[in-house]
Amino acid sequence: MKTSALTSFAVGLAFAAAFGAAPAHAEKTKFEFWYGLTGDLGERVQDACKKFNASQNDFEILCVSQDGYDTVLQNTIAAYRAKKQPAITQIYDAGTLDMMLSKAFVPAKKLMADNGYKIDWSNYFPGIANYYATASGELLSFPFNSSTAVIYYNMTALEKAGVTAKPETWEDVADAARKLKAAGYDCPLGFNFDTWPLMEQFSAIHDQPIATEGNGYKGLNAELVVNKTKFIDELKFFKKMQDDKLFVVKTKQLGMDTVPAFTSQTCQIIMSSIADHGTVGKTLPADVKWEVAMLPTFKGTERKKSLVGGASLWVMAGRPEAEYKGAAAFLNFIAQPDMVEWWSTVTGYIPVTKTGFEAMKKNGFYDKAPYKGREIAIESLSLTEPTDNTRGIRLGNFTQIRKEYATAFEAIFMQNADIQQEIDKATERSNAGLRRFEKTYAGAKLN
Repeated sequence: MKTSALTSFAVGLAFAAAFGAAPAHAEKTKFEFWYGLTGDLGERVQDACKKFNASQNDFEILCVSQDGYDTVLQNTIAAYRAKKQPAITQIYDAGTLDMMLSKAFVPAKKLMADNGYKIDWSNYFPGIANYYATASGELLSFPFNSSTAVIYYNMTALEKAGVTAKPETWEDVADAARKLKAAGYDCPLGFNFDTWPLMEQFSAIHDQPIATEGNGYKGLNAELVVNKTKFIDELKFFKKMQDDKLFVVKTKQLGMDTVPAFTSQTCQIIMSSIADHGTVGKTLPADVKWEVAMLPTFKGTERKKSLVGGASLWVMAGRPEAEYKGAAAFLNFIAQPDMVEWWSTVTGYIPVTKTGFEAMKKNGFYDKAPYKGREIAIESLSLTEPTDNTRGIRLGNFTQIRKEYATAFEAIFMQNADIQQEIDKATERSNAGLRRFEKTYAGAKLN
């Protein structure tokens, strides 16, 4: 019986399989893996595939970029309907419910058991695994590129402005921003309209619901309620800070998004994914001191765990059995401690299993300058036991919901629109979409 710590995985669509009859010179079984990561991260996926292919002689994984998370989800659905689905596909967090209800996949536990791998499923960090599991806790897909949101501080700039310690609360951030402004920095904090840090992560760590029914985990009849929570207070705070020219909008449309704004030292504080840790480290000048921390909370808050982001790997139904042997072998390969550490080293993503994390700590990974601080993400994800408000968000058409709220943010921060009215409208439109989704999957169960 083979064993594995099984941690994370990449994405894709398995397409064709070729196998020969002659045992002595059997052809390798080929299968496809579709993924959505692009740029440097996409190249690292290709590296992982090359490593797997070089490690054995039975299988050949063909890794195919789909140029984006939205695209890989759409293409996977279309391919399944055309009976040309892949063996493995990478689906981001927002597409999880769509995949669950499609029934177009082989559950993770079944795949590995059928192919002789004994997995300790409790080895996954609950804060990560629960996002991709049923209501009863069964993991359906394999967490791969996992992350959470953190806050980045240019400590060199903060110290020059008289701030000697990392801010811990939003009130602390406001004080630091005022000092940065007084010291001549035009953009103390840069932010964009991404709902993931601004709305979703804020709600989790402040123990506020995004939607009813346990953020959708308990049923398709969930309704969004963010227009009635402390999230409105956060938007009011950000708007006041923007009006005081302490928080500045930075988006691609305006010429510079938040991460480039931070690495160019245009803005001294940003919220972003821990996955950007590597990029920041490679881009900032060596003499600039910078650090990351868990996202701030408002004073008086009993902090809860943050939400996992990134994507997981789904094994698609309807492929030849030989491809499943290859898919299981690949997923087992990238779950090994040496591959886990390699993946975290070259990307910035975090290990998704306890053994993977402990092995990296033992090896001194987090003590090395380029990687120091990445452990903050694990701490943030594991801070408290998952609850209805912190387990994750399981809503239909979630991609569209994010777009609705991002549009509201743009109206608020760029057109001075009324905060409550814009969030109410986004909530109303999103709830209408949820009712359509519920009707489409009438009778479906999430457990």
